[in-house]
Amino acid sequence: MIVTVTPNPSVDRALDVDRLDVGEVNRAHTTHVHPGGKGINVARALARHGVGALAVVPTGGPDGTRLTELLAEHGVAAVPVPVAGDTRTNITLVEADGTTTKVNAPGPHLADGEVDALLAAVENQLVAGPAAVVAAGSLPAGAGDAFFVRLGALANRYQVPYVLDTSGAPLARAVRAGGLTLVKPNEQELGELAGRELVTVGDVVAAAREVVDQGTRGVLVSLGAHGALLVCRDAPHAWWAGGPALVPLSTVGAGDSTLAGFLAADGAAPDRLRTAVAWGRAAVLRPGTEVPSPHDLDLDAVRVVADPDPRLALKEL
Repeated sequence: MIVTVTPNPSVDRALDVDRLDVGEVNRAHTTHVHPGGKGINVARALARHGVGALAVVPTGGPDGTRLTELLAEHGVAAVPVPVAGDTRTNITLVEADGTTTKVNAPGPHLADGEVDALLAAVENQLVAGPAAVVAAGSLPAGAGDAFFVRLGALANRYQVPYVLDTSGAPLARAVRAGGLTLVKPNEQELGELAGRELVTVGDVVAAAREVVDQGTRGVLVSLGAHGALLVCRDAPHAWWAGGPALVPLSTVGAGDSTLAGFLAADGAAPDRLRTAVAWGRAAVLRPGTEVPSPHDLDLDAVRVVADPDPRLALKEL
């Protein structure tokens, strides 16, 4: 069982349009409604592949009830933590060429007691010794930048591997605190963490090693259409994985599927990276935030390279 924690979940509504004309009336030809939030997306992808996953989420208002119903419809076990504010709704507009425009609502303000209740709900799951706890996504107002640090302390207390996918100040605080098993930034988030623009493969690898040096065991950097890079504390090599160009239907949630694939895979780090990228590539070929099934995967299309040329620009991968 893998426990996911999504502090700021959502009901995700995706609308497919032929072309988005800003400032004009646009008509969608298809709509999709899914339970949303990065941790929830990870849990959904895992469950679709038969991997046990449980989502811990704060829920409030009618959309909070709808979120719980949607999780059940997608076969994801959930621990809803009641809060006073309303669960947010996010809107995604997907054009025929794959261009994606996302509008995310801020989410409810959590009171101190609600934050404590959310952490207590996670701790109740950690007692059973899950395979990992995955914290992902943004933080709602009131949670505080130290939320993921507090969660990491709980994971370490119960000796449960701790995986984090977030950004900004909460990511920086958690990395400084150490004790992370894996972090999964994209290149922009890693660059913000490092305090500089990352242009080449060497830039990304160096920034990832700086994160490792602060007490994180592994860094999985998603590079969008250019694959992913993996740097691990106990390995002398950095690995890159990617494949031929794709025409995406939707890129929303692809990074979450990439992380889920890495967590679900067995074997050595390069093999897990191959699986992760295969899951991410399959995700962009699904509409809205729909997660890929086992039949969607094409592992043979993914190439893995040890120590890719550090002089290569990321766009050349």
